[in-house]
Amino acid sequence: MIGNRAASFSGTPRKSLIGWRCLWHEPSVLITVILITTLLILFVVFPLFQVFKTCFITREGATLTLKYVWELFTKSYNRQPLYNSIILGICVALLGTTVGFAFAYAVTKTDMRFKRFLQASTLLPIISPPFVIALSAILLFGRNGLITRKLLLEGVGIDLYAAGFDIYGLTGLVIVETLAYFPTAYLVLVGVLSSIEPALEEAASNLGASRWKVFRTVTVPLSLQGIASAMLLLFIESMADFGNPLILAGRFNVLSVQAYLQITGNDNLPGGATLAMALLLPSLAVYFLQHYFLRQRIFASLTGRASGAGIQTVDKRVKYPLIAICWGAVGCVFLLYGLVLVGSFTQLWGVDYSLTLNNYVEAFRLGADYLLDSLLLAAIATPLTGLLGMVIAYLVKRKRFVGRGLIDVTSMLSFALPGTVVGIGYLLAFNQPPLMLRGTAAIIVLLFIFRNMPVGIRAAAASLDQIDVSLEEASINLGAGSFTTFRRILLPLIAPAFFAGLTYSLVRCMTAISAVIFVVSGRWNLITVAILGFVENSDFSQAAALSMILIVFVMTAVGLIQLVLTLAFKRRITEFFRDASVYEQLNS
Repeated sequence: MIGNRAASFSGTPRKSLIGWRCLWHEPSVLITVILITTLLILFVVFPLFQVFKTCFITREGATLTLKYVWELFTKSYNRQPLYNSIILGICVALLGTTVGFAFAYAVTKTDMRFKRFLQASTLLPIISPPFVIALSAILLFGRNGLITRKLLLEGVGIDLYAAGFDIYGLTGLVIVETLAYFPTAYLVLVGVLSSIEPALEEAASNLGASRWKVFRTVTVPLSLQGIASAMLLLFIESMADFGNPLILAGRFNVLSVQAYLQITGNDNLPGGATLAMALLLPSLAVYFLQHYFLRQRIFASLTGRASGAGIQTVDKRVKYPLIAICWGAVGCVFLLYGLVLVGSFTQLWGVDYSLTLNNYVEAFRLGADYLLDSLLLAAIATPLTGLLGMVIAYLVKRKRFVGRGLIDVTSMLSFALPGTVVGIGYLLAFNQPPLMLRGTAAIIVLLFIFRNMPVGIRAAAASLDQIDVSLEEASINLGAGSFTTFRRILLPLIAPAFFAGLTYSLVRCMTAISAVIFVVSGRWNLITVAILGFVENSDFSQAAALSMILIVFVMTAVGLIQLVLTLAFKRRITEFFRDASVYEQLNS
């Protein structure tokens, strides 16, 4: 038994010996497979089908039509948002990936100081609503902004807006979305650069190659897959972004906002659904282009894993530009978020800059219901999301049955789709009997669960790949069922992945806007919707106060989740490995 435990970490895990026919001898697992399949069909496939179907029916729903698809490509008021979204997505993907790569390269390949601080700074845009940066950009560069009016217009008499400057539009959106999403590129690329075999770079350097040639001929080719993945992720996130364009787009119309306005403003569900589905076209095109481009250009390290620290770049021509990019981006992030903090204490931004606590008093008075609703719905959805993700990962990785691959792919659909598409799908799918959920808390919770669970599934699947199936086989041979084996053996071992899924779910539940904007109601609302409402009413100080409250609550909740999971699983993991004589090795 001890040997089997230690084998879990000695090499590549073996494939499961449990065949799909054995499910008939495990009724609990069979019932779980049937239940999860039903849930995925109902809450992932059905909403997407409803969006697709609605694109081809009239407003009355009586006959089929190609009118809305035809108008998408022939009417300029539909084509222009599509073009704008593509342009914005390309700019954000290029700039965001560049900044993210600079961060990742500085952290993994240089001796730059304060690396941990830089890494921690990238988390701030992740754990806060993305449109908070857009709010701060208005506070700085809006018509009543601190720089544009207070410092320049009133201070030295320079009117930037009269000279043609405008924060509303493509330029403002590119800056804001780049700062909001470059941490995503960093998280992808830091793992890629860390896994590159340093001996390859060192060998090239020892053979006389310059730092630039090593970077160009070794580092970049080995990083191509990660760079392309980061660009794809940022492109999709930019295309699906709703909050930032709603605040900063101005006359620069994009698809996500246009689809929302078609549904809420023009009461045109088919037209809005068609625009939402159009969001998939550029994303799919970029995905296939990426796949085609990289098909003959993928390189790999010889050993498959890094053997030690990489080259510590000290060349000033490399180090100083990296320092400028990293600290420049971090400085912008802290400036923008710091201004939100200052703005939350301002009497009336743009008019009266005197400090006050009234914004927080009013925020708790006016936004208390929104905050409580957000906390309650997130508290319900987060554990369910984490648990469902663990169960699906376990079934996909440890059980063999007909349709296993289909379950894996289907579970990822809602994450891969833009939030606007998912939100409209839930609006259409659950707006009539027998599944009349509109206006209830259930529709919001279900959207949270099936929108966020793919991250938990991927994290748990990666952890399960590192655990040899002999542990489970030994447990089953000793008489334990699949449920007991999962609960007593696997769950403690994949606790870090469980925590990752819970944390991601909580953050996304508290900061969601693009999907849930279509399913919130007067009875159940979210704090992010309240913040957007204050911004649209130009009450920036009140919006800033609510944003700071939200950030503090999210950070506190993430800390509590980590504490609870540490206390719950640490003792069990310690006891489990003590007899296997590998605990000290893992601890070191």
